[in-house]
Amino acid sequence: PEPAPAQPEPARQAPAAQAPAPAQAQAPAAPAGGGEGAYVTPLVRKLAAENGVDLSTVKGTGVGGRIRKQDVVAAAEAARAQAAQAPAAAPAGRGPAKAEPSPLRGRTVPMTRIRKVIAENMMKALHNQAQLSSVVEVDVTRIMRLRARAKEDFLAREGVKLSPMPFFVKAAAEALKAHPSINAKINDDGTVTYHDVENIGIAVDSEKGLMVPVIKGAGDLSLAGIAKKTAELAGRVRTGKLSPDDMSGGTFTISNTGSRGALFDTIIVNYPQVAELGIGATVRRPVVVDHPELGETIAIRDMVYLTLSYDHQLVDGADAARYLTDVKARLEAGEFEGELGL
Repeated sequence: PEPAPAQPEPARQAPAAQAPAPAQAQAPAAPAGGGEGAYVTPLVRKLAAENGVDLSTVKGTGVGGRIRKQDVVAAAEAARAQAAQAPAAAPAGRGPAKAEPSPLRGRTVPMTRIRKVIAENMMKALHNQAQLSSVVEVDVTRIMRLRARAKEDFLAREGVKLSPMPFFVKAAAEALKAHPSINAKINDDGTVTYHDVENIGIAVDSEKGLMVPVIKGAGDLSLAGIAKKTAELAGRVRTGKLSPDDMSGGTFTISNTGSRGALFDTIIVNYPQVAELGIGATVRRPVVVDHPELGETIAIRDMVYLTLSYDHQLVDGADAARYLTDVKARLEAGEFEGELGL
């Protein structure tokens, strides 16, 4: 499935409003916008603008009905109190979309052939593996900014869109080379085969069911190579032209569960592989960061959860943690400028 779209850059915080200057003893007066006979000083007019107060609705308590600073402050406080008490009204035409009932409700239908294959493989995985999951949180702000800077030139140069997915595939494939137990297979005779190639399957949600086309030799491909191969395989899924060879030979799988909004998922490993990586939704939220000048501070960052499900028969928790830590470090460093021509 298509990865979660990159989020927009965090907006810069607006500077705090300056405190109003002290009133002058002989400040010139000006008529209020709509009051009859009411006058306001430049100071009061500025204070009203800063607080969103319509002077034509304010009754002045000063001499001759003049609107004073205290009148503006009182009007602003009254407006805030009224807004807090009033229930929030939903914008016209922006209510939540209502889910349409499925035509399958109340029916009994046979499983499709593909659904049966998926079901058998899922049960085989659970019955033959001791599966558990580990999760890390990754700051992908640099990746999202790199993508935003490079996507237009990348499309013109490579002929495919640059989604966040190739960055995750690249980082995952590189880390597999240093962690052989994650990219392995337990054989029926009790031996273990450590693969010397990174053939990464990409789980895709299609109308026919879950498909896992394989990017062969992903560990030796550039970002552009991974992006092109991903687009090619996704196109074959959409058109129903995947061949058996396209889905064979996988040694490790990545599932983009975040493309539909899930924060993270406890994935079932794609048997007979021993591990699978899940990518959650990228969410912009405040986090504590260590700034070189400001020290620990709070900033808006692009955050994502990565889940590694693995077979505990071969992979220990420490192995999974070390692998995830390396993937996290690669993504947070965001050092892909060379491949992107930046």
